[in-house]
Amino acid sequence: MAIKSETANQSGGGLSRAVVLDLAIRYGFLALLFGLVVFFALAADGFFSPISAIFIFQSVAITGILALGVTCTLVVGGFDLSIGSVATSALMLSAYVMVVWEQNAAVAVAACLVMGAFVGFVNGILIVRMKVPDLLATLGMMFLLVGLQRIPTEGRSIATGMTLPDGTVAEGSFSKGFLFLGRHRFDFFLDNLLPVSVVFLLAIGVLVWVFLELTRHGRLMYAIGSNEKAAALAGINVNRYKVLAYMISGVLASIGGILMAARLGRGDIASGNNLLLDSVAAALIGFAVLGKAKPNAFGTAMGALFVGILLQGLTMMNAPYYTQDFVKGAVLVVALVFTFYLSANRAGENK
Repeated sequence: MAIKSETANQSGGGLSRAVVLDLAIRYGFLALLFGLVVFFALAADGFFSPISAIFIFQSVAITGILALGVTCTLVVGGFDLSIGSVATSALMLSAYVMVVWEQNAAVAVAACLVMGAFVGFVNGILIVRMKVPDLLATLGMMFLLVGLQRIPTEGRSIATGMTLPDGTVAEGSFSKGFLFLGRHRFDFFLDNLLPVSVVFLLAIGVLVWVFLELTRHGRLMYAIGSNEKAAALAGINVNRYKVLAYMISGVLASIGGILMAARLGRGDIASGNNLLLDSVAAALIGFAVLGKAKPNAFGTAMGALFVGILLQGLTMMNAPYYTQDFVKGAVLVVALVFTFYLSANRAGENK
């Protein structure tokens, strides 16, 4: 009887420990996100206000859209370092089409989307046909685009009335319809609270989630990322899905660039400097959401929200700008270590 009682206590203790561990893995990050909001609401005056929410939403929108593109490449076992330069190239291209070529917003948007898809296609071909490692291929594309986007204006930003390298004056301008994409805010409980860019993020987030989680193509992409050789032996066209993932990433990055250009109303050459790091951080933090331990659209959206809240809170607390990247990196490391370490422990206990 004593032996049975001791065994029961041990099994009960192990069971309760397993339950606690599972809850920590699943909801630990969401609890951290909630705690962060509470902390900044108490520590920073005005953080818990509609104006602060607007800034967070706007910063989250573009970062989140780019991060969803990164997520698609992570799903197939790849990685896209060119998203920031694609977004900045779309920003400069849309400005050039409207201000220098004097075309309308539809032409500018179409040109940016085609450019993003083409860059993604080239990245994919370099990786699957030329066998260039994904990090090197997209890193090379990043540098190529950074240089290419500066050549037409000799490194200057694009604005109405600017003097072009040939001495002529640019007479075109951003159309009201284009600026609507970046500056309009819908009424949502309060007047002018919800930016159009956030609506784009929500719509794109839902589409990516449905595609990856509920469609056959999404499941095949996860299979490729899990075991590429096994997927190929099962008859999956691995190369085609990898190219598709990079094309999706390129298109989403160009959408982010379009929204950024519409918000700024000019082609600012330096406006996308932090897009790569913030987007990658959001996509990787998404691994920790709900204990998925894999790239997923919902986790990426939560990761983008986390980054936006963190940066807005640090800014409102007057934290020096040079400490923000350190804090982001520390949070990223802690979130990932927390998730994978606890997941490894749970897997070890289940053996």
